[in-house]
Amino acid sequence: MEQFISSIITLCLIMDPFGNIPLFISALKKVSPERRKVVLFRELAIAVVIMLIFLFMGGWFLRAFDIHSFSMSIAGGLILFIISAKLVFGNDTEPTSDPRDEEPFIVPLAIPLVAGPAVLSMIMILSAQHPNKMVTLSAVLVASVFNSAVLALSFPISKFLGKRGLVAIERLSGMILVLMSVNMIMDGISDFIKGSF
Repeated sequence: MEQFISSIITLCLIMDPFGNIPLFISALKKVSPERRKVVLFRELAIAVVIMLIFLFMGGWFLRAFDIHSFSMSIAGGLILFIISAKLVFGNDTEPTSDPRDEEPFIVPLAIPLVAGPAVLSMIMILSAQHPNKMVTLSAVLVASVFNSAVLALSFPISKFLGKRGLVAIERLSGMILVLMSVNMIMDGISDFIKGSF
């Protein structure tokens, strides 16, 4: 149960729904209000499908390339650390906006804003760490539901919290991720040492 809750929290923090609110608003601002929820849930559904593919194919990928679980843990920790540093110190990158008045499709909403490299890497790590796929599957689904609920309310939440409120939540998430990334790296090093002696 503890691993299940930890997996949910980790995935929710990496998905960073509050940090993605301004990016989603920017990507959906040209879409008519009555179509926004349809487009949003379509993109989120595509992201979930991609995450599930990585969940069930992650073990095969690790075996095919002879990658050890401690390597994934250390690499995932480093990726998390880089992402968390961007959250803590701010990230000035903005998604490229399409000059044409079209609905976004797969890019940039499904990939990379929801199912980005860090999320997919973490799913593969969790899949390798937990033999029971149902635990990781449940964690992915619960985290996706939370992420979808926040992003579905992105326009009202943005108005309520304001820019400073969103930045504060993003920085707090970054600080938590820093601690989790260090813990992952240390666990990977510990597993490597145990396997070497």
